[in-house]
Amino acid sequence: MTQLSFLGSYLPLAPELVLAIGAMVLLMLGVTSGERSARFVNGLSVWLLVAVAALVVLMPGGRHSLFEGAFVVDDFARFLKLLVLAGSAGALILSLDYLVKEHQQKFEYGPLVLLSTLGMMLLVSAGDLIALYLGLELMSLALYVVAASNRDTVRSTEAGLKYFVLGALSSGMLLYGASLIYGFTGTISFAGIAKAASHGQIGLVFGLVFLFVGFCFKVSAVPFHMWTPDVYEGAPTPVTAFFASAPKVAAIAIFVRATMTAFPGITDQWQQIVVFVSIASMLLGSFAAIGQKNIKRLLAYSSIGHMGFALVGLAAGTTEGVQGVLIYMSIYVAMTLGTFAVVLAMRRDGMLVEQISDLAGLSRTHPTMAFFFAMLMFSLAGIPPLAGFFAKFYVFLAAIKAGLYVLAVLGVLASVVGAYYYLAIVKTMYFDEPAKSFSAMPMTLRLVLAIGGLINLLFFAYPAPLIGAAEAAAKSLF
Repeated sequence: MTQLSFLGSYLPLAPELVLAIGAMVLLMLGVTSGERSARFVNGLSVWLLVAVAALVVLMPGGRHSLFEGAFVVDDFARFLKLLVLAGSAGALILSLDYLVKEHQQKFEYGPLVLLSTLGMMLLVSAGDLIALYLGLELMSLALYVVAASNRDTVRSTEAGLKYFVLGALSSGMLLYGASLIYGFTGTISFAGIAKAASHGQIGLVFGLVFLFVGFCFKVSAVPFHMWTPDVYEGAPTPVTAFFASAPKVAAIAIFVRATMTAFPGITDQWQQIVVFVSIASMLLGSFAAIGQKNIKRLLAYSSIGHMGFALVGLAAGTTEGVQGVLIYMSIYVAMTLGTFAVVLAMRRDGMLVEQISDLAGLSRTHPTMAFFFAMLMFSLAGIPPLAGFFAKFYVFLAAIKAGLYVLAVLGVLASVVGAYYYLAIVKTMYFDEPAKSFSAMPMTLRLVLAIGGLINLLFFAYPAPLIGAAEAAAKSLF
């Protein structure tokens, strides 16, 4: 009986344990069977993520805390874990066909994505500074490897090296910030820091700034965005899709949890930082993307802008703000995976092409693909009644309710500027003379594009489940 109650107390950790054991088993399977098992291992990795997501859904509700508050499972954590798992599974599905065609089948790929996802799940549930750092590093170390997974190209190895060097620098700064916070509060738990940080000592604010440097790097927010365009362009395209989805969700999750639960007493101090980062990211993302010719670089700047929009909700510092962030990230993941399904379908004579000009006349050569891609571009631009409009609507509404009128106005203006380069892609597809037709779109890419595209198109018809779940998740933090 005692043993059963002991096991029961660790039940909230079950999804992470299943994912960790599953990743190790698949890695051992790959090691013993060699490269011929690569496709099987990578396929099983997708099913393992689906099984873990089912486990997260079946977990008992309410708030659970393990290891003296270091690991927290609440509605906020459950919501974001499901989003992380969806992003990782989508990115893995996108990579299955690519790995075969590019002769990049490696059995390590799936387990590396699984281990990175494990780090993200631990990060989402982090309740103190040490758990935060462990989750962040487990997530990042696997990302450094997959960024450089195509060892035969200089671009991929350069992307991995650049991400590793800058990532190590940001981790060092985050650790320095954590040590300052511990020094001034005498505790590492978020709840303990919240009690001690009711008044903003100058040293504590310095620690907070360094902590935010690490967060801003992971979400690729200005001024720590410098790695994003080069890594997005250089990494293999499915890896770029992975970078653009799941890790962004996990990083935004800890950004929100740390600020809301550890520093509610000094909201005025951190709010100023988040407002600046948000405005800078929205403006840079909107203006820097205009001159891009490479679709992956354009999407890199686009993602910087979108993280700026998501942070508008955090800047509000309210339950509505957090709800806005959660809705934004959910819709962002669907739009991003759908967009990358089309980017991966840009294959001509067996070779992937990445220039925006290669999309010329797509409406005449592949009308269905062009339609879905155009709708995704309109959605990323925030045009109603598509899902992207509602994503921006909820974060701007939260900012207005919190009295951040300048932030909301600048956000709307940045959206208008950003619409230019999204509409330029639609113009290329529908009004330019057709380029040579792309190869037929594989079934896996069609599946991801269909799911992402339909969520995007039909969200307005039945938004209640997502809005209700996001509201419940946001309330669990307060």
